Amino acid sequence: MPITICATINTSSPSLSGLASRFHLPLRYGYLSTAVSQSPFSPRCSSSSLEFAAMDNGGSPSLFPFHRCKTIHLVRHAQGMHNVEGDKNYKAYMSPEYFDANLTQLGWQQVDNLRKHVHESGLFKNIELVVTSPLLRTIQTAVGVFGGGDYTDRMDILPLMVANAGNSDRAAISSLNCPPILAVELCREHLGVHPCDKRRSISEYQCLFPAIDFSLIESDEDALWKADVRETKEELAARGMKFMIWLLSRKEKEIAVVTHSGFLYHTLAVFGNDCHPLVKQEISKHFANCELRSLVIVDRSMMGLNFPETNYPGNIPSGRDLPSDVADEKNQ
Repeated sequence: MPITICATINTSSPSLSGLASRFHLPLRYGYLSTAVSQSPFSPRCSSSSLEFAAMDNGGSPSLFPFHRCKTIHLVRHAQGMHNVEGDKNYKAYMSPEYFDANLTQLGWQQVDNLRKHVHESGLFKNIELVVTSPLLRTIQTAVGVFGGGDYTDRMDILPLMVANAGNSDRAAISSLNCPPILAVELCREHLGVHPCDKRRSISEYQCLFPAIDFSLIESDEDALWKADVRETKEELAARGMKFMIWLLSRKEKEIAVVTHSGFLYHTLAVFGNDCHPLVKQEISKHFANCELRSLVIVDRSMMGLNFPETNYPGNIPSGRDLPSDVADEKNQ
């Protein structure tokens, strides 16, 4: 029986300590060990064995109201030009040649394979919103994986991507029959110094990706990236936490996020410290290119605005209703 395995925030960073009690980031599905997967009414399964197994697995199961949970599907972008050269020589990340790097042809093959997976698994039809970092490689990944089919030229419908956008050698992609895609600065890669992590102007992106929503980005030019100042790991983790809180404020229940390796690693590293080490590793290990990982984020402090759409109050029409356990308490 699947359970939610909680992953609370690491409070070792002062900037994150105030958030520790506000929300959890559990894995989408986890499983109890064989010691507790038996029925609790089994003669072989005592309460002490349940407690021992819970401690052995890093904590007992957690239970949260469904409407205070949100499913997020985290995706790292497919292989970019900078990944290929940077793997050979780290100094390549400092090269202006890889400014806002585009996907390689291998990267586009990775996109095609992930697109096939999200459709065949049924995941695609559940996603209500796609959030992407506003860099070329993440936008290309987002539209390639979650966009519509081939675009047919129509005056009333804009394409998600025009043909050959970012030297992709790809046909235009339709914005029909797919979730909306929203660009958000908070989930950008580690800011500063590396030209591959500097974005183009929003007006340039809008020409290449006409149907993507860039309305939340305030500056046309990149005001966040600095040539001589690298964002610290602590600053990146704090930005990632702001992004998680922003996700909780959204009305959508199931959201895909297309972002970067450094952003994912440093954001997720602050979660899972009360879990079994293997669960912690599942949450925070480095992402491969075009890897998708599904998790559940839990609102523990009513930060979100969602209401319980599936709950039902009962007692309609109303009648006498005194539960036996309440009656027992009254008569004690």
